[in-house]
Amino acid sequence: MDAQELVSRYDAGEREFSTAYLVKSNQSGVALSEANLSEANLNGADLSGANLKRACLDKANLNEADLRGANLEGTFLYGAYLSGANLEGANLEGAKLYGADLSGAIMPNGSIHE
Repeated sequence: MDAQELVSRYDAGEREFSTAYLVKSNQSGVALSEANLSEANLNGADLSGANLKRACLDKANLNEADLRGANLEGTFLYGAYLSGANLEGANLEGAKLYGADLSGAIMPNGSIHE
């Protein structure tokens, strides 16, 4: 599945995309609220400005992902891999980050998580 197919399927009402392989895909500005992307591989993906409100990204690989300005409000990120991800300007209100790897991630306030 590529980025375009994911959006088409989402627009058709599908929400189940666990284990999707979208490495370095361009998902900038995409609306995927309440989608299940658990264990998806989004390594290096551009998700800047994406709406991922209440999506499930448990154990997803988001290493080096661009999440600048993304809406992650209420998103499930249990055990997600966010090493080196850019979360600058992202909305993390109510996001569940228990066990997430944020090493080297750029946080919403511009600081780098150590």
